[in-house]
Amino acid sequence: MAKTSAISVRVTEATKLAVEKAAEEDGRSVASYVERLLNAHLKEAGYLSK
Repeated sequence: MAKTSAISVRVTEATKLAVEKAAEEDGRSVASYVERLLNAHLKEAGYLSK
């Protein structure tokens, strides 16, 4: 899937460190990890089709 849009988000330093650690443990970049979490949440909430 081609990436065509970008979003910027400000988070606390603790959140940034946590997401960096989680992404590394999952073998993903931070961007890929956050996108995966966001998509999963939006699908579960009915905003994206499953």
